[in-house]
Amino acid sequence: MEIPITQSKEWANLQSELGEKYFFEVGNNYQFLAILKNTPLGKYLYLPYGPFIEPGKNPQKIIIARVMRKIRKIANNNKVFFIRIEPQISDFTKNLPYKMKKSTDLNPKETWILDLAGNDDELKSKLPSRLCRYHKNAEKNGLTIEISHNPDDIDYLINLQKALANKKGINTFSKEYLKTELSQPFASLYLVKYQPPEQNISEVVAAGLVFDYSKTRYNLQGAQSEQGRKLHATGILTIQLIKDAKAKNLKYFDFWGIAPDDASDNHPWKGFTNFKKTFAGREVKYHGTTDIILKPLKYNVYRVIRNINRLLRRV
Repeated sequence: MEIPITQSKEWANLQSELGEKYFFEVGNNYQFLAILKNTPLGKYLYLPYGPFIEPGKNPQKIIIARVMRKIRKIANNNKVFFIRIEPQISDFTKNLPYKMKKSTDLNPKETWILDLAGNDDELKSKLPSRLCRYHKNAEKNGLTIEISHNPDDIDYLINLQKALANKKGINTFSKEYLKTELSQPFASLYLVKYQPPEQNISEVVAAGLVFDYSKTRYNLQGAQSEQGRKLHATGILTIQLIKDAKAKNLKYFDFWGIAPDDASDNHPWKGFTNFKKTFAGREVKYHGTTDIILKPLKYNVYRVIRNINRLLRRV
């Protein structure tokens, strides 16, 4: 287990550019980034995939307790009414003496990770042979892949995501947020372009936003058009993303989220999950999103309003 990008100094720099107030601390066997979020009812602290506790350090429960006291002190100083944590350790909250409530997972609780170790032939054996054939013949079939770091090009991803979001009922990020993400040194936007035979104009049929941090490439966001689906653009793109990660000497490819094992066929991630599991990776489960409640009355009102807003968005 390594420090997730969302608990890194680089992610703190992103928060700064977004105008967010945050608290970042590195200590012996731990690291955390806590972002101060505002609501109409007051403020709360959010630790995306955090706090990070180095695994295998004993006694772990003492380290967890010490880190939570630090975070609780920040919370008290900023008069927040709850703390939202997403630790990677599955039993992180087991011995915490706080009033807690399981919340809807913001970052995926389960993910699929591909190990990039070994030579090229060993990596190829972990990839779906069908997609490798599509990738090999991509250019012959009019498909090319470009890499962009121009924040204005995020429009390609946004436009593709809109159609997908309407179909699957998935929430998307704002244009400002995604542009700021792409402006970071760890981000790259991949664009799959298709030029039909005997035509001089190409169109973007798939796009993917990836982050490279430490030893991992995170495949955060992607979408394709109906034409892209027919051309297997997402599969071709994913093969390229993995090959490029390997070429950069990264060790892992994180597909960033899969549906739970018991998810119904109606789960919005079901199709994505089936696709991701065609790669010879491994499932990794985290703790999920939990709220530590500091002011129960205010928190309960917040939950009611939040649930109503979610219901209205679905409608």
